[in-house]
Amino acid sequence: MKLGRVTGTVVATRKSPKLVGTKLLLVEECDVEGKPKGTFVVAADTVGAGVGETVLLVAGSSARLAYPQEGTPIDAAISGVIDAVEYNGKVTHPNRLS
Repeated sequence: MKLGRVTGTVVATRKSPKLVGTKLLLVEECDVEGKPKGTFVVAADTVGAGVGETVLLVAGSSARLAYPQEGTPIDAAISGVIDAVEYNGKVTHPNRLS
């Protein structure tokens, strides 16, 4: 699992029929303090995340298990919206960081 910040949406009018109705979001990976890493991934949204939110990303077979429709061709999924991270005795609230 990885942390990421939703930076935008991805629209694909032509796609696999199994992806119809799937909300695709552009997510930039970030560290535990919410600082961007500069790497991006397109992820299927399973929890109703929105732009600017810090999310929990899963990839590979974990992403396919997180998505409710079996057999959907995805490699990354958003499986949670992060409220806070505790690291080195400090609690941060990544969704409130700029």
